[in-house]
Amino acid sequence: MSKNRQRRNQAARVQAQAQAGSGKRFMVGDSFANFEARVGIGTNNQSSGSGYQFDYISRNRVQVEAMYRSSWIVGAVVDCIAEDMTRAGIDLNTSLSPEDQTKIHAAFERMQLWDRLCDNIKWARLYGGSIAVMLIDGQKLDTPLNLDSIGPGQFKGLLVLDRWLVQPTLHLLVQEYGPDFGLPQFYDVVADAMALTRQRIHHSRVIRVDGVDLPYWQKIAENLWGQSVIERLFDRLVAFDSTTQGAAQLVYKAHLRTIKVKGLREVIAMGGPALEALAKNVEMIRRFQSNEGLTLIDAEDDFDAHQYTFAGLADMLTQFGQQLSGAAETPLTRLFGQSPTGMNSTGDGEMKQYHESVGSKQERRLRPGVTKLLDVVCRSELGAPPPPDFAFEFNSLEQQSDADKADIAQKTTASVLDAYDAGLISQKTALQELKQSSEATGIWTNVTDDLINEAENALPDPTEKDAGDGSQEESGEGTKPESGDPVRRAA
Repeated sequence: MSKNRQRRNQAARVQAQAQAGSGKRFMVGDSFANFEARVGIGTNNQSSGSGYQFDYISRNRVQVEAMYRSSWIVGAVVDCIAEDMTRAGIDLNTSLSPEDQTKIHAAFERMQLWDRLCDNIKWARLYGGSIAVMLIDGQKLDTPLNLDSIGPGQFKGLLVLDRWLVQPTLHLLVQEYGPDFGLPQFYDVVADAMALTRQRIHHSRVIRVDGVDLPYWQKIAENLWGQSVIERLFDRLVAFDSTTQGAAQLVYKAHLRTIKVKGLREVIAMGGPALEALAKNVEMIRRFQSNEGLTLIDAEDDFDAHQYTFAGLADMLTQFGQQLSGAAETPLTRLFGQSPTGMNSTGDGEMKQYHESVGSKQERRLRPGVTKLLDVVCRSELGAPPPPDFAFEFNSLEQQSDADKADIAQKTTASVLDAYDAGLISQKTALQELKQSSEATGIWTNVTDDLINEAENALPDPTEKDAGDGSQEESGEGTKPESGDPVRRAA
C-alpha cells in the first residue's frame, strides 16, 4: 500500500516538473493542510467548521444602550478615549495677541465646547455616528455656512445629536470635491429630539464623527454611518463577563458538604412521617452547624466536606481581561484602573503607547472639527477671521512632574533673556513670551497685561547694554540690572 502511494507521488512530481517546464501556471494553496491527519483549514476537523458572521449590534439601539448603562466595562470603553481626546485642550500657535488667545480659550470654557465635543465622540463610539451642530444666531440651518456673515456674539455653542436623532438624506449627497464628497448633504432632525425638531441641517454646519469606519457596502447598510466600537469586542466582552460571573458563582460552592443516609431511597419512596423525620433531621444539623459548628448525625450516617480550589482562576481572568483591553485599544491601567504587576513594571510604556494612539485619533477624528470650530469662534469672539498663520496643537496627555516643569521653566526663561540681551526681541515681546510659557511651566503667571503694555516695543541696542553693564562693573555696582527694565524687574 505504501509502495503504491510512493509511486503515485513520484509520478505526480514528474508530471508537475514537466508542466512547469512547458510554461503553464497552476493555482496552489498558500496554507498547510494534511488530509490524512485532518490538520489544516479545509480538512475534516472542527477548525474547518469555524467562520465569521455579521452581528449587526450597531443597529440594535436598545441593546447598545442597555450595555452602556449596565456594564461598567462598556462605559469605560466608550468614555475613556473620548475623554482623553478632549481633556488636555489645545495650544494656539498664532500671531494673535495673548489677550485674543485668552478670549478664545475663555469662549471654549464658557460655552463648554470641549464637553460637547467629548459627548459627540462618545455617542459616535457608542452608536457608530454623531454630529455636533454649530448654533449661529441669525442664520438658517438648512443653508450653507457663511463664515463672512458671522458677527460678534453670534455663535451660541454646540448641540450634539447622535445618529438616531437625525436622518441623513441618502438621496441628496455632497457633489463638491472635498472631504465631505459622497456624504449626506442634509440631516433631518427627528420629532423626538431634544431641540431643533423636524428641522433640516446643512452638512457645513455640523461636526461629524463616525465610530469605526466601514467599507462602502457596509456603510450603505448603516445609512452612511460607521459602526459601534462595541460590535467588535462583543464576543470578548461576553467571554469576560461569563468568566467573571462563573467565578462569582463558584464562591457559593467553595465549601460543599454531603451526608450519606442509610436507606435514603426507601425513606423517599415511603414519604409521610419517615420523609418528614428526615427533613427535621437535616434541619437540626443545619441549625447546630450555624450556631455552634456541630454536626449531629446518626451513627450509621456519613458526613463529608469537599473543598474547592481556585488555582488558575486568576490567570484565566487576567487573560480574558488582556484580550478585552486589546480589543478596546486601552491598557489595563486605564481601562480597569489596575496598578501594573510584575517586577520592574511601571506601566509607563503601555501608557505612552496609549497616548500616542489617542494622539493619532485626535489628528484624524478631532482636528477637522476643531479647525472649523475655531474659525467660527474667532469671528464671533474677536470680530475678525483668524490670521493666515493660525494653527494649533493638541496638548500632551502626559503629566509633567515638578522637576520637569522647573527644568523647562529655567531653559525657557534663559532662552528668552538671551534673545532679549542680544537685541533680537523687544521688552514687550519678551514679556509676552514669558507669560505665554506660564501655561506649561506654572511660573510667570504674575506678568500682567499692564506690565506688558508699559514695556517698550522697540528692539534694544545690545552695544549700549554691554557698555552700560561694563560701566556698572567699573563703578562697583556689579551686574545689578536697572530697576526700570520691565523684563529684568519681572525676572
